[in-house]
Amino acid sequence: MRYLRTDGRVGIRRPRPADEAEFVAAARRSRDLHHPWLSAPDDAERFAAYLRKIRGRHDSGYLFCDVATGEIAGYANISGIVMGALRGGYLGYAAFRPYAGTGHASAGVRLVVAHAFTALGLHRLEANIQPGNEPSKRLAGRLGFRQEGYSPDYLFVDGAWRDHERWAITAPLPG
Repeated sequence: MRYLRTDGRVGIRRPRPADEAEFVAAARRSRDLHHPWLSAPDDAERFAAYLRKIRGRHDSGYLFCDVATGEIAGYANISGIVMGALRGGYLGYAAFRPYAGTGHASAGVRLVVAHAFTALGLHRLEANIQPGNEPSKRLAGRLGFRQEGYSPDYLFVDGAWRDHERWAITAPLPG
């Protein structure tokens, strides 16, 4: 498997149509892990729509995989990418069972952030996290994201407008 980046244990790569069956199965077995925070593409139609979205100019998607087995351990997306003076986007991520809690998500998201700041040329990433999602907040904190604020009724998730904490990280200064 060819990865965009790897740390030896985890590698990141772009999703492709051939990933549908494995991704959909992983999303289905991880529903209780993700609920009510997010809803991963868990059928062929939603997976195809996901692939179309992340191929757009303002979105980018990545799978993080266990290097030893090649299995998909989770995924991360950067949406709302804006260049110009901002050079930023919104980061979302999720681990899949059985890889939740194994460090694969931390490593995968770390690789995606590094890729965003180098290959994509971004300067800032923001992760909007629901206040009760402690695992996601811990992951963001471990990676150097800082909490910048609170947004009531920010995103429509699981049938309702949900409050979110704004966490962000900026690229290190060059040189």
